[in-house]
Amino acid sequence: MFVCTLLTDSSKPSLDPALIDNLRNAWGGGDAQWLAVDEAASFSLEVMPDNRWEVWAELQGLGVDLVILPMEGRRKKMLLADMDSTMIQQECIDELADVAGVGDRVKDITARAMNGELDFEEAIRERVGLLKNLPEAVIGQVLEERITLMPGGPVLLATMKAHGAYAALVSGGFTAFTSAVAGKLGFDENRANTLLAEGGVLTGEVGMPILGQQAKVDALEEITARLGIAEADVLAVGDGANDLGMLGRAGMGVALHAKPAVAAQCDVRVNFGDLTALLYLQGYARSEFVSV
Repeated sequence: MFVCTLLTDSSKPSLDPALIDNLRNAWGGGDAQWLAVDEAASFSLEVMPDNRWEVWAELQGLGVDLVILPMEGRRKKMLLADMDSTMIQQECIDELADVAGVGDRVKDITARAMNGELDFEEAIRERVGLLKNLPEAVIGQVLEERITLMPGGPVLLATMKAHGAYAALVSGGFTAFTSAVAGKLGFDENRANTLLAEGGVLTGEVGMPILGQQAKVDALEEITARLGIAEADVLAVGDGANDLGMLGRAGMGVALHAKPAVAAQCDVRVNFGDLTALLYLQGYARSEFVSV
């Protein structure tokens, strides 16, 4: 058995009941369950539709996300999340670079690295090198003035944790940011790279080893083993090429507002919904959300 979920942008919900009924009838689906009025609905399916991706493409033009998942094990016991452009709306290194006066140069490297066009380790070394001699205090300034949470993140964490889930933030970014974001959102642990500083200024180097795509897979393996749960029990979410390893291994790997080259390799794509979409995909109704 499968479950088909349709989602729209929660800030301007526009899910048409007629669309749900037409699709359910065409695919021989079960009764529709509205998870949130005008925003999210789901119905059961006995088989995976042959024209799944054709319908998905058509619905993208209407501002609707379509996701089909196995019914069994729908609710996950662990959240494994990327940080930059996933749990927060920015790329931290781009914000630091902007303050340092090398914003355009670094943003270009970041975009190419996240799209899988550059080697991640080489890209991070090059970008961090451009931050040499930036005052370490700028990190706190950027956190305070430039970093904003992705909509839906606090509710996602609060709801999953209220139902017993474990949450880990694993980033190719930096611990100075992940520790603050993890603390604010309620993650149980966080892993990231370390910006090296000396005498109150950044040295332009990053601590070893550099955490990239493999580090996220390692976190998935290590944390599930420690918790005694299966990788199938994990919901992973990210947007960049360095997230593909964990997205492919997790029971539910969600490409959230992802780079096109990344989304193309993922079956679960959320392009319009915010982070609460991850709750709908697990079958939570809005009435079950834990407010914060």
